[in-house]
Amino acid sequence: MYAMRTTVTLDPDVEKLIRDKMHRSRKSFKMTLNDAIRKALGKSNLPANRAKFVVASRPMGMLPGIDPADLTDLDTDIEVDRFKRTTRRMREKLK
Repeated sequence: MYAMRTTVTLDPDVEKLIRDKMHRSRKSFKMTLNDAIRKALGKSNLPANRAKFVVASRPMGMLPGIDPADLTDLDTDIEVDRFKRTTRRMREKLK
């Protein structure tokens, strides 16, 4: 097998896609372009017998109905309440 060297003119949007993928994968332009062409034409460079990726879950001790993603909102609410109390005390001292 030999490498074929050629010149290809890419549309600006395709170049951006390749450059973005290069940045994310930390691969060269050549490797990124070859991977994209292989994938698009149906030949992946990943082994066919690759094991399925499974995320093992574990209990977090959260009560039903508590969404961990909303905990940042709770933190914000606590900060707002703390700010209100502090400014109220400051206003009372100024009176």
